[in-house]
Amino acid sequence: MSSLSRELVFLILQFLDEEKFKETVHKLEQESGFFFNMRYFEETVTNGEWDDVEKYLSGFTKVDDNRYSMKIFFEIRKQKYLEALDKRDRAKAVEILVKDLKVFSAFNEELFKEITQLLTLENFRDNEQLSKYGDTKSARGIMLAELKKLIEANPLFRDKLQFPSLKNSRLRTLINQSLNWQHQLCKNPKANPDIKTLFVDHTCGQPNGARAPSPVTNPLMGAVPKAGGFPPLSAHGPFQPAPAPLPTSLAGWMANPSPVPHPSASAGPMGLATANNTAAILKRPRTPPTNNPAMDYQTADSEHVLKRPRPFGISDEVNNLPVNILPVAYTGQSHGQSSYSSDDLPKTVVMSLPQGSTVKSMDFHPVQQILLLVGTNMGDIMVWDLGSRERLAIKNFKVWELGSCSMGLQASLANDYPASVNRVMWSPDGTLFGVAYSKHIVHLYSYHNGDDLRNHLEIEAHVGSVNDLAFSYPNKLCVVTCGDDRFIKVWDANTGSKQYTFEGHEAPVYSVCPHHKESIQFIFSTATDGKIKAWLYDNLGSRVDYDAPGHSSTTMAYSADGTRLFSCGTNKEGDSYIVEWNESEGAVKRTYHGLGKRSVGVVQFDTTKNRFLAAGDEFLVKFWDMDNINLLMTTDAEGGLPASPCIRFNKEGILLAVSTNENGIKILANQEGIRLLRTMENRSFDASRVASAAVVKAPAIGTFPPANPAVGASIGDRAAPVAAMVGMNSDNRSLVDVKPRIADESGEKSRIWKLTEINEQSQCRSLRLPDNLTAMRVSRLMYTNSGLAILALASNAVHKLWKWQRNDRNITTKATASVAPQLWQPSSGILMTNEISDTNPEDAVPCFALSKNDSYVMSASGGKVSLFNMMTFKTMTTFMPPPPAATFLAFHPQDNNIIAIGMEDSSIQIYNVRVDEVKTKLKGHQKRVTGLAFSPVLNVLVSSGADSQVRNSKSMCMCPHG
Repeated sequence: MSSLSRELVFLILQFLDEEKFKETVHKLEQESGFFFNMRYFEETVTNGEWDDVEKYLSGFTKVDDNRYSMKIFFEIRKQKYLEALDKRDRAKAVEILVKDLKVFSAFNEELFKEITQLLTLENFRDNEQLSKYGDTKSARGIMLAELKKLIEANPLFRDKLQFPSLKNSRLRTLINQSLNWQHQLCKNPKANPDIKTLFVDHTCGQPNGARAPSPVTNPLMGAVPKAGGFPPLSAHGPFQPAPAPLPTSLAGWMANPSPVPHPSASAGPMGLATANNTAAILKRPRTPPTNNPAMDYQTADSEHVLKRPRPFGISDEVNNLPVNILPVAYTGQSHGQSSYSSDDLPKTVVMSLPQGSTVKSMDFHPVQQILLLVGTNMGDIMVWDLGSRERLAIKNFKVWELGSCSMGLQASLANDYPASVNRVMWSPDGTLFGVAYSKHIVHLYSYHNGDDLRNHLEIEAHVGSVNDLAFSYPNKLCVVTCGDDRFIKVWDANTGSKQYTFEGHEAPVYSVCPHHKESIQFIFSTATDGKIKAWLYDNLGSRVDYDAPGHSSTTMAYSADGTRLFSCGTNKEGDSYIVEWNESEGAVKRTYHGLGKRSVGVVQFDTTKNRFLAAGDEFLVKFWDMDNINLLMTTDAEGGLPASPCIRFNKEGILLAVSTNENGIKILANQEGIRLLRTMENRSFDASRVASAAVVKAPAIGTFPPANPAVGASIGDRAAPVAAMVGMNSDNRSLVDVKPRIADESGEKSRIWKLTEINEQSQCRSLRLPDNLTAMRVSRLMYTNSGLAILALASNAVHKLWKWQRNDRNITTKATASVAPQLWQPSSGILMTNEISDTNPEDAVPCFALSKNDSYVMSASGGKVSLFNMMTFKTMTTFMPPPPAATFLAFHPQDNNIIAIGMEDSSIQIYNVRVDEVKTKLKGHQKRVTGLAFSPVLNVLVSSGADSQVRNSKSMCMCPHG
């Protein structure tokens, strides 16, 4: 079940409790298994309702799940048995013995015999171990204290003992938010809407204030922002300092020498004796008291109206809706788990980068997310700026201090085999990065933006190959390494001094995965023999010894928020496995299907968005939803991938780097990634501009240099500075709300066209464009600026794009009548469709204009003006709703953020997309505007109108930097 579905169950539980559906509440608790109500459990135990006690427990655990569960059921059934004996009800006692206690004989036959012998005693208190048994009430109280400690120690109850802290009537609040929003969308909202049903959407135009569900999505809803997600926790951390007692969440993985991770909860051998030190038992904190909101449901008078601040932009009329059925006022809260779809995955190939040798490892900068660090099998490391497609820095393998190297390393360097890069990784703040080589060495570089790359530390870390490295923060920034010598070592990242050495693997250590839970710092390590071990920073040996699926060489990784653990590996037979682990039990939680059975090399994988997994396998990139074991989708990245490509997501999950067969890298992007790269094209690298992929929320329609070189660009032409991201665990970002900007375009010089005189019919050719879409009258038609395609706008407001493909008859892919083009659509299948006027669509005047680099089209068909991405066909933004409607559009030749819009009311508006503002309104025509053209040299706009007039307009606002 997804996290949002789980949260919905909690909201329903709160609602049922507020409405006093007590039995239903506990039934849902039991059936969902999400929340163990300790108060209800106490009541049923205290009342001796043993059948209800066991039935409730059955929703969370079974007798044979683990030793804690076995002890819990044994204590309950033993108490039930003793109470039957105390009442002299021998028949009932025998029934309990045979039906309930017999199961434990398989685990302790002597104990079962001793229990059976109690039937022969006149008073079971004659048994020495039961001599201190008091009356029924006190015995139940003592047993209950023991049961509570066992439940708290049982890993199966982890995260199930506290109810989420919720505002009163949270579900009612959410429904009211929905109703208020629906009412806000009403065309003629009533001051006092009479809402009598929740079964259909509300509208003021229908009886009972409701309407039937619409078969299509309301276009107004497209403007509703997605609910913001909780800030994800970074797996790359600053990590919490100072080890502490092991939390229960790791009990299954890292068992202490003592059998119980909670010292006060005894899950040791079962016995007859009752706990005789009641005071000691009760020293352990009891279940939170009744007034603790973290434990108990928040109860409130259902008629109480909460007073909360009104969100900006919601009218008093809407905010104070008298929704009598759900009397909770509108709240401005919009928290919730982010939702994702497969469209969020980066699948579109946007560039290829040559590396010169086989790519072995990649890592995106954690802050400047268009920086990609690459390591190759020839020992080369490179830093790429994806925005400019420029290689900022390159370093070849070279030992910095040869004289201080061991004899073994010097001998290794003497052979003809180059040192290969096994792993590259940025530090959590991106100021350092580490490189693990196949020959003994680890290099740490400090990075100072651009091409400023400096040697920081050289560590002879292992004998033989250094197979992996990672950064951790046990109390200061450290580097964890592992190697063929079977050791894991921890080094001070500032001084290079060795802090810890972990020994225990019997094969070369393949990978390391440092992490923390609460305040506990630990390291998972895997070896080539398929063994998984875990280590605390205490030199006391491994806390875990498990087998990876298939005894494979395995890498491990956490989800971005640090809550879910995954591993992926390949064994010697070529069988590959990708799994999620249950940390509390140290067992595989789910195994994902779809990996090949004859993998070449070890399959690499990565996680993103706390939702998706990706792996490079069988010449493909394969994707999974974390909550579904079946393949979500695959992509071949337009071909050319090796059998097991190296892959890596950037931190936001909007870019994916994939290695290729031809010693290169392909960069795949989703819509947001394309937008980010477009923004950065042809700009000099500026760290403040690319600090976060989340900076640009809409397509960037870039700027050109000013027409007058003597006039510098205004402040508005520079990208807004972005505050650097803070603590990686909270992953907070400063999101700058940037208006759409279309990406920079190269200042291509104007072409000088040679005029050709057409005298003969043989000089002309005709071609019918293929069209498998609905045949509609073409309202507007144009070539793209590149001459590679034709764009049309049909009378039904749908755009069509024909592209010429490269083949033997058309090597240049230019438009030609000799070869038929293809009607092109993105893989998503969506169409670029304009909004149409609600009044008289047939009277609309369609118009569109292309940006100079053909990346964006601005278009209107009588409704709002729409901005489309020509690569994905997705609508980037809409603006300027009619009336009046737009009748002609033109981009400024020097700044695509400046658009001239001719209107139906004869006016011309000079609109700045970046700031969403009309800069100038020009008057002069008597009828609608029929044509617009900027002079590429003079600061002049020429316009024509249906009044048969042509006018020149000159205004400083037409200058992009004026």
